[in-house]
Amino acid sequence: MAKKIRKIDQGRRDFLRRMGLGAGSAVALMAMEPLNIFAQEKKRVGDPINRMTYRVQHGSGEQISLLGFGMMRLPNDQEEVNRLVDYAIEHGVNYFDTAPMYMGGRSEVLMGNALSRHPREKYYVATKMSNQNSRAWQFDEAKKMYEQSFERLKVDHIDYYLLHGIGGGGMDTLNQRFFDNGLLEFLLKEREAGRIRHLGFSYHGDVRVFDWLLDHQDEYHWDFAQIQMNYLDWRHASIRGGRRNDADAEYLYNKCEKTGVQCVIMEPLRGGALGNVSDEAAEELKALRPNDTPARWGFRWVGTFPNILTTLSGMNRMDHLEENVATFSPLDPCTEAENSLLARIADQMAGVPTIPCTTCAYCMPCPYGVDIPGNFAYYNEAVNKKIIPLPESSASDFASRKKQFAEGYQKALADKGTWANQCQDCEACLPKCPQQIRIPNQLGRIVETLRS
Repeated sequence: MAKKIRKIDQGRRDFLRRMGLGAGSAVALMAMEPLNIFAQEKKRVGDPINRMTYRVQHGSGEQISLLGFGMMRLPNDQEEVNRLVDYAIEHGVNYFDTAPMYMGGRSEVLMGNALSRHPREKYYVATKMSNQNSRAWQFDEAKKMYEQSFERLKVDHIDYYLLHGIGGGGMDTLNQRFFDNGLLEFLLKEREAGRIRHLGFSYHGDVRVFDWLLDHQDEYHWDFAQIQMNYLDWRHASIRGGRRNDADAEYLYNKCEKTGVQCVIMEPLRGGALGNVSDEAAEELKALRPNDTPARWGFRWVGTFPNILTTLSGMNRMDHLEENVATFSPLDPCTEAENSLLARIADQMAGVPTIPCTTCAYCMPCPYGVDIPGNFAYYNEAVNKKIIPLPESSASDFASRKKQFAEGYQKALADKGTWANQCQDCEACLPKCPQQIRIPNQLGRIVETLRS
């Protein structure tokens, strides 16, 4: 957790900026900021083929294509993979992601054969320690997996190496996979020796594991973290698959940004679901940008965030590769109005959930005076009484609901010093909550509702 509380004015600016992209409020600043950090490789300036957008890796200064090639599912044909890789490299894609478990190991082989035909400086290789199987928790088995990746990929160093799928099984499994067997210590030494250039992890599961790793950033110096993020999971990951998850993408992204760890994004289209939205949503998107597919909207939303190093897309067809390359060449960041529209579509897809607060008050007192249980109690009451302003409401109904919500809020919390907008995102409340609520993010939902 955060070890010190930031100054109030700076914290509030960070808080408002952080909340903006999720629902379209104060997005103008965020939509502009990425333009200042997009970089074009100097050696390729003037090349009409490559107009790819790049992000700079903080530690090394490497310029990484904002579109990354995810190779989880490839055609089982080397010539076809070669053709896809050649097109990608020719058009500026330089981040290629695989894992030993993908296609039973075949993905690393296909990727290594395709990439090794190009100069090594043209591409960055990402692969993973996929030792989810308990047998591979043994150090010798894990080391064999690691060394085999070098052979399959035909490289003498791996640019981006990940602890694969941390979070599943909680802290006990993390310890068994990486700590008790000395494997993480080995990988840290491999990074120090240069055989691994950047070390990170991909997150799936228990957010306490995610928090623990980032809270120990001073010790492990993670270079990046791979998270699932898209405009639906930003606020509504908790309803994914009909079950509750520990954290929405908003929390994961903000935690990375706060700790100085850049994000690699997986599932930007949520398994393709955001490329096939409802007819009503598709019409709304088309009205603003007639030539853009829903998939391009999803990629543009993700790419607008400044702390993202690359966005992975599994591209096993040339038409998908061509469209995605065009989307990022260069990326056109989403505007405030566009982010607001995507947030409304996400709310329509997911509904408006209540906050799972039992008003136990274990989170109190707040260092900044916020009445956390009081805020959550009123918000949940408004959801249950259906007075929350809903995106699909008519203009008059929306305005009426907003007025009713604001008046009820001011009555329920008469002291302005207890309002949600006083939150400084210090995270002092997080370890105290038995429900593991991402409290600052949920307070931000109330702030947005009041000003939407």
